[in-house]
Amino acid sequence: MTDPQMILGQARYGPVPPDWRVFTKRRGRLSGFLHGTSHDPDPLLVITPEGAVEYANEHKPPVIVAFYDLAGIELQVRGQSSSDSSMVSISVWIDLYYRDGGKAKWRSASFASDMQAVQGFIEAWGAYRACGGR
Repeated sequence: MTDPQMILGQARYGPVPPDWRVFTKRRGRLSGFLHGTSHDPDPLLVITPEGAVEYANEHKPPVIVAFYDLAGIELQVRGQSSSDSSMVSISVWIDLYYRDGGKAKWRSASFASDMQAVQGFIEAWGAYRACGGR
């Protein structure tokens, strides 16, 4: 995978290749103040043909998922409701199965409820595999 810091910088300042998916959102002033990140760049998730890189804030290193490290992925969805409500809370994540036998859970720190981000990750993985990725 290309240098993750280069990917984040290019996505932040543009232009980006047409096969990248870039997700960003403004960090609210109150949220930034309360979490000590008011001077921090906004959250950023970049999905490339080689994997995903996410910057949440300066307190955490970027999360990097390189597709060449993966043996497979599996979409997971869990719904939960309380007995006195007709509302259902949905939680979505992707189980990552690594070539070395390890397993991890991927859920975007800043875009967990953005189903387009999850869909973009799955589509990029599928394209990677279809183009001869291990």
